[in-house]
Amino acid sequence: MEVELVPIEWLKAHEEIRPKKVEELAKVTKKWGCYTKPLLVDRQTGTILDGHHRHQVGFILNLLRLPAILFDYLEDDSITVEAWPNCGLESLSKQEVIDMAASDELYPPKTSRHTTEWNTPPIHISLETLANAED
Repeated sequence: MEVELVPIEWLKAHEEIRPKKVEELAKVTKKWGCYTKPLLVDRQTGTILDGHHRHQVGFILNLLRLPAILFDYLEDDSITVEAWPNCGLESLSKQEVIDMAASDELYPPKTSRHTTEWNTPPIHISLETLANAED
């Protein structure tokens, strides 16, 4: 699995975040001086599958790029989606996630739950690297 640095403005959210969680994560990220977990993103559309809070932290810290693992989401069976219990939806499809990211609306926080057949690798990418437009 390759971690790539992608432009922050290319990324598209499909669900809302919890502002308090973003504030706490921003403090920790700034203290550590790095990102330790990549976002999971659809390669075709830039839809964020996992990492909405880390995405918002990037804006707070004025980052230009974020670390991401890119997938062919609709085709890749190693990543699946379901609706979180008690989120108000009975089910959720990959296409519905992509469609929401392309719309002007967002699902509430904790609507989609993505799971993978593998564990996301730990990373250590400095904020300085992410704040620069080039490697």
